[in-house]
Amino acid sequence: MCSSRVKTFILSSLAAVFFLTGCGRPALFTQAVDLHGVWPKDKAAKFVVPVSDTVAPYDFYINVRHTGKYRYSNLYLFMETRFPDGKYTRDTLEIMLANVQGKWLGKGWGEIKEDHVLLKRKLRFPLSGDYTFLIWQAMRVDTLKAVKSVGLEIESAK
Repeated sequence: MCSSRVKTFILSSLAAVFFLTGCGRPALFTQAVDLHGVWPKDKAAKFVVPVSDTVAPYDFYINVRHTGKYRYSNLYLFMETRFPDGKYTRDTLEIMLANVQGKWLGKGWGEIKEDHVLLKRKLRFPLSGDYTFLIWQAMRVDTLKAVKSVGLEIESAK
């Protein structure tokens, strides 16, 4: 039988875990496309985000999972945003994956590193409806190897 001190410790620990995991900012959208370590130049990762709130500000992130066999210190991406009214924008992004000494910037203990990179802070969606985000690799190779997945995360900036 458990003593009251053990029960108190267990209950306190569980409460702390629930409190700490419940304090994150709510995500409007989070999704990743599995690339299986091979990303052809002509294959876009596609994300469709339904938006109803045009008042709240959001932070936009790109999530990249890669292995230690990735040959470069950075990753260039093309990103196209298609608005509900049919208009679109295109951007070129550079994601730094390693520092000048070659040390990976992403988190992870083993062979796989995960990078959570802020793109834009406190943006508002101008229209309600479905937004489509397309992301292509823009490196100078036809097929990029060692990238496991690319993802988009949009969370409340409050």
